[in-house]
Amino acid sequence: MAERRSDDSARERGRGGGRPPRSDGSRPTRGGADRPDRRPREGAARDDRPRHDDPPIPEEITARDLNGPARNELKTLSKENADQVARHLAMAARLIDDDPALAHRHALAASRRAGRIAIVRETVAITAYATEDYALALRELRTYRRISGKDDQIALIVDSERGVGRPDRALEVGRSVDRSALPVPVRVELAIAMSGARLDLGETERALTELDIPELDPDRAFEWSPALFAARAAVLEELGRTDEADVWQRRAEIAAEALDDASGAADLETIVIEDTVIDDGPVEGDRS
Repeated sequence: MAERRSDDSARERGRGGGRPPRSDGSRPTRGGADRPDRRPREGAARDDRPRHDDPPIPEEITARDLNGPARNELKTLSKENADQVARHLAMAARLIDDDPALAHRHALAASRRAGRIAIVRETVAITAYATEDYALALRELRTYRRISGKDDQIALIVDSERGVGRPDRALEVGRSVDRSALPVPVRVELAIAMSGARLDLGETERALTELDIPELDPDRAFEWSPALFAARAAVLEELGRTDEADVWQRRAEIAAEALDDASGAADLETIVIEDTVIDDGPVEGDRS
């Protein structure tokens, strides 16, 4: 799994399945029975019980239930281990919306087996975020970013900084990346997260400015449009500009409906919105 970009990636929040791994994916060994020099004496009984309470995986879930690009990241593992990790990641992706805590347990189980794999650490971060364990999400996101060299989860990092009560730090992190180099959906997510950090600081006017980006097009619907329109509506509401807030909230609903209606279409890149509800002309102060 890799957003909530929720193809086959997962975003989970929170701690749900035991003590998290170290940044390199290993488990603490000080004084533990898993130290390399702590081998059982010859003839001594061996304890073959699992060392961790990994959640069970239904037999019908196979490694192929994880998307291809994610499975490719597991090729450095043995086949048996790769298959088991893939199955845990597939379960995390499947459960993220309905049972994020259980999804997180599957992510942690994958991390115990493959803690050095970027997609695994990303999944732990996303599921931790989904269960509102923002400190763990932040730690895992930093590890994912270091391993992968990617900024595609920068918005989640900003939001996690907000979650641990550091909006100033959130803004600093958001400003540290080159937005022009980000994919458009990530750039939009970052704008929304930065706007939220401004709201946390009571900077409502600046929160609105963070959303003044080229992707704020009321006449066309993209995958990011409903969230962006709704974020603008929320800030306008905070500013007491309720009429404008209602307009943008309705636009968010129309965009979401248009995207749902076109979900079976071959080309979902752009959908033109014919807004028949808003017929009073532009609202004063509105960008459209």
